[in-house]
Amino acid sequence: QVQLVESGGGSVRAGGSLRLSCAASGYTYSSYCMGWFRQAPGKEREGVATIDRDGRTSYAVSVKGRFTISKDNAKNTLYLQMNGLKPEDTANYYCAADLRGGSWCLEGPKEIMSLTLFDYWGQGTQVTVSS
Repeated sequence: QVQLVESGGGSVRAGGSLRLSCAASGYTYSSYCMGWFRQAPGKEREGVATIDRDGRTSYAVSVKGRFTISKDNAKNTLYLQMNGLKPEDTANYYCAADLRGGSWCLEGPKEIMSLTLFDYWGQGTQVTVSS
C-alpha cells in the first residue's frame, strides 16, 4: 500500500525558511512524478512544484527562485525547501505521487495542474507565515 507522510510544517515570520519532507513507502520510488501542492483557506488546491524520475523540476511562478523541490531516492523522501517565505505562502501543503510519470510531470503551469494526475496524496502539513 502506497503511503505518503509529510512533516516539517510550522509557523515562521516573513522572510524565514522551512523545509518540508514527504516520506514515501509501498512502491518503487524511481518510477514516478512527484509534486508539492498547497491549499489556503477558501481557495482551491494548487500545484507548487514537481520533480520527475530524472530529477528535473518545474515550479509555479509565485515560488520560483524561492522554493526548491528535491528528492533522496535512498531515503524514499521528497523535500521542499522554502526560503523567503511570504504571508501568501500560508497554506496546508501536500505531497503527491504518480507511479507512471510522463512528460506531463514538467509541462504546463503548476498553478493549474490537475489533481487527478496524481494517484496518491499525503495528509498535509500546515505552513503559517506571519508578517
